[in-house]
Amino acid sequence: MAPTHLRGGMNMMFQVATTFGIFTANMVNYGTQKIKPWGWRLSLGLAAIPALLMTIGGIFLPETPNSLIERGSNERGRKLLEKIRGTSEVDAEFQDMVEASELANSIKDPYRNILKRRYRPELVMAIVMPTSQILTGINSILFYAPVLFQSMGFGGDASLYSSALTGGVLACSSFISIATVDKLGRRVLLISGGIQMITCQIIVAIILGVKFGDNQELSKSYSLLVVVVVCLFVVAFGWSWGPLGWTVPSEIFPLEIRSAGQSITVAVNLLFTFIIAQAFLALLCAFKFGIFLFFAGWISLMTIFVFLFLPETKGIPIEEMAFMWKKHWFWKLILPENTL
Repeated sequence: MAPTHLRGGMNMMFQVATTFGIFTANMVNYGTQKIKPWGWRLSLGLAAIPALLMTIGGIFLPETPNSLIERGSNERGRKLLEKIRGTSEVDAEFQDMVEASELANSIKDPYRNILKRRYRPELVMAIVMPTSQILTGINSILFYAPVLFQSMGFGGDASLYSSALTGGVLACSSFISIATVDKLGRRVLLISGGIQMITCQIIVAIILGVKFGDNQELSKSYSLLVVVVVCLFVVAFGWSWGPLGWTVPSEIFPLEIRSAGQSITVAVNLLFTFIIAQAFLALLCAFKFGIFLFFAGWISLMTIFVFLFLPETKGIPIEEMAFMWKKHWFWKLILPENTL
């Protein structure tokens, strides 16, 4: 429903809502753990509030023009489109939606179709983008922040405060992306965010490698520096790969494979979240400070990938994304001649 020139920023409200939800949940858990012995029951019970709000919101959730057109209600779809855009001059956009809907309805098996050569760029992005998002190491830092900070000499409460700080920083940094994504574009944010994350990971690895060992703890000044650099890493993720790891896949799939493409994106994200969550402690014990270099290496690879293989999607209507791939220096070699 978002107009093309605001699509990126509005898509990122998803990231803002998610990160603020996680931060709020952490604060609720922190507060209720001090209430003995039934604090954990209160924490679980409070989860009913957002569930109730989601249920009520679902009742009032409006239709979308695409959904109406896809179900054959073209007239209602056009009227709603005119209402959303605030003008009756929507002929071109409406016609694009009708044509995309007709093509989507002619395809009965989107999962089989997304494997075809004509959709190879979309399939690659549906796998690479969510995989890269998790391999930044952000989940490891957020999940195991208390463990990381305690192992560096912070007390139990200090480690909890530090993890709460990183969660709050992640939530607030999403607004940077909202303000800039439709002006600077997706590629600029992804590449610059990748460079900042690589730099932060290397700095933390050097500090821990030189100043932190089996028989010594970090000084207060170096501990503070580590927290600051970790926060800078979280900020970079929050305005680059965090929201854009969802935004880019959401806007590149044509209607006929959108359900399959989005499903693959979510499934890959959750799969690698599970893998990294299970493997992180073992990797931390094996690599020690090298764990940060491990993630820095992955960030380097995915930043190069974006530079070489991800075209800019800013300002391109979703119905016209196929033209974008056909103009790209690499994907035009992969796509069949009759893609358009």
